[in-house]
Amino acid sequence: QVQLVESGGGSVQAGGSLRLSCASSEYISIFNSIAWFRQVPGKEREGVARIHTRDLGVAYADSVKGRFTISLGSAENTVYLNMSIMKPEDTAMYYCAAGRAGDEWFGPLATETYNYWGQGTQVTVSS
Repeated sequence: QVQLVESGGGSVQAGGSLRLSCASSEYISIFNSIAWFRQVPGKEREGVARIHTRDLGVAYADSVKGRFTISLGSAENTVYLNMSIMKPEDTAMYYCAAGRAGDEWFGPLATETYNYWGQGTQVTVSS
């Protein structure tokens, strides 16, 4: 069974940086894409960033473009999300997700595209 484990969350002041890690129990290459989502209580889960595991194509939500970067780690089972110039509105539980199929139907940042989810890591940005 595929397991995804997020780490690296914590508290940071506005303008600061954090790096989240997602460790997969399987090689990343068996998935079509890996993504990061975030969710705050009472709101829908929001797609933040996605990386295609083969062509390394990336996609970002408008709210994080220019501030967040998704990348594959040198180990074959890790994905990172580098977050900089952070804002209080970035406060959320962040989830890693992996999808086996393409994202042509629902899009790269849609929850329906992904089959496997981690438990999440909390990120809090104070003003």
